[in-house]
Amino acid sequence: MLGDNIKRYRTSCGMTQEALAGRLNVVRQTVSKWEKGMSLPDAEMLVHLAAALGTDVETLLGDADAGTSPMSTEEQLARINGHLAIKNSQARRFRIAVAVIAGAILLLSLLSIIVSAVVNRTYTFERDKVDVYTYELETVEN
Repeated sequence: MLGDNIKRYRTSCGMTQEALAGRLNVVRQTVSKWEKGMSLPDAEMLVHLAAALGTDVETLLGDADAGTSPMSTEEQLARINGHLAIKNSQARRFRIAVAVIAGAILLLSLLSIIVSAVVNRTYTFERDKVDVYTYELETVEN
């Protein structure tokens, strides 16, 4: 909802993401993340954002499409923070899963190298014993 409103007001003002970012002293990617709902502006930035878009914070946070009266700013921010907390939790779980998988792959690779080295050393040792035995037999026969 907030992201849609930011985009709607920005385009109605004829501004690009780059232009809005310049007015707010942020990078274009920040505006893009706000519009996609991937992050939120803090309370102070929200005031500057509303001013740059020629509206007030309540209107920017409200649901203009539904035609209902907007929620209070505190309620809207609490709802948005709840959504962000869920997204952050999911991202954290994903990073943990990737780390566990990477650790397991590393551990298996290390184990494979160790087993390979032990098997190779045993094979070499057995081969050397056969060579020594064969040498001793040849010297005894000669």
